[in-house]
Amino acid sequence: MGKQKELLDKLARMFQIKNLLVRQALAECLGTLILVMFGCGAVAQLVLSEGSHGMFLTVNFAFGFAAMLGILVCGQVSGGHLNPAVTFSLCILGREPWKKFPVYFLFQTLGAFLGSGIIFGMYFDALWEFRKGSLIVVGENATAGIFATYPSTHLSLINGFFDQMIGTAALIVCILAIVDPYNNPIPRGLEAFTVGFVVLVIGLSMDLGPRIFTALAGWGSEVFTAGDYWFFVPIFAPFFGSVVGVLVYQLMVGFHVEGEARDKAVAASREEKERLKLSSMTEKNEMA
Repeated sequence: MGKQKELLDKLARMFQIKNLLVRQALAECLGTLILVMFGCGAVAQLVLSEGSHGMFLTVNFAFGFAAMLGILVCGQVSGGHLNPAVTFSLCILGREPWKKFPVYFLFQTLGAFLGSGIIFGMYFDALWEFRKGSLIVVGENATAGIFATYPSTHLSLINGFFDQMIGTAALIVCILAIVDPYNNPIPRGLEAFTVGFVVLVIGLSMDLGPRIFTALAGWGSEVFTAGDYWFFVPIFAPFFGSVVGVLVYQLMVGFHVEGEARDKAVAASREEKERLKLSSMTEKNEMA
């Protein structure tokens, strides 16, 4: 037991990373990997079983609980953003430095890529057996949708962009309400569960990393060109949605509760100054 502990201590010292931003980025990578692995795993089960194992509701439950688990894994280190849109929103509000955004974006994408790779490996035989191994991007027998989003035939790019933007805005409004210390803060330890419930309600997917993986894994460049280059929509619309979500929350809630807290702090400071002034005058009178 003593030798084992000594060996573990040596390994810990050897692999310990002291740079905080790198540690945070690695934590985001792992958290996002967990989110995509469990979420896409539920989609794979639904699609490859042709609906006999799972349904739309179970997929949303999977993403919701996957978000909760991902936040529990990395939340204390990196904040548990798990999504570039969340990081972007917090940078807009000044709660995170802008230098974090490109680093988090890169490692969140890497985590999503690796999570997709795990699901591809787990369901490799089923993917090749499904419709005799045809890796189809869109259509009746498509499997690329296991890893990333693709539009229905009736959905235009504009409508899809608006849909993604509103969904992200709703997600950001709810997350900002959860993490806002001035607005009925969530009891410590329940943040992950609450965010997971929000994801369950809204539905969430990391799109860029899995899409890159499917392009490399055999689905080809069509994953980027399908639906009149639909891939731009789920990648860029969330950032517009982040701005909308931040503005909506701040204009309707955030600025007001922050202002009220600020006014109370100013009033308390004035009262403290008055108390100290009166105390000082009383001491002078007693000395006289």
